[in-house]
Amino acid sequence: MKQILQNLGTGETSIVECPAPELKANSLKIATSASLISSGTERMLVDFGASSLIDKARKQPDKVKQAISKIQTDGLYSTFEAISSKMSQPIPLGYSNVGVVQEVSKSIEGFRP
Repeated sequence: MKQILQNLGTGETSIVECPAPELKANSLKIATSASLISSGTERMLVDFGASSLIDKARKQPDKVKQAISKIQTDGLYSTFEAISSKMSQPIPLGYSNVGVVQEVSKSIEGFRP
């Protein structure tokens, strides 16, 4: 299965091979036939990822306030590690999915494979 990922730290967008998802509680497993990407939303994420750390902070003042609060409670090093870890984790792009239901967890009603 292929997935488009955006690295918010570097701005790099990549297509990667990843394992097929497993059926979890309270969920459906769908065989995707098409997935759509919103060019406006995804462009915003690509631009955000490519911007400098200062520009990222300017674009998200609420996150800066959270970071300052975390520094006060957890310290500078812990906060820096948490932010670095978050920024290094790629996020999937695309959010609209069309497909056929393959599996249904027992707690879901109204769908069938």
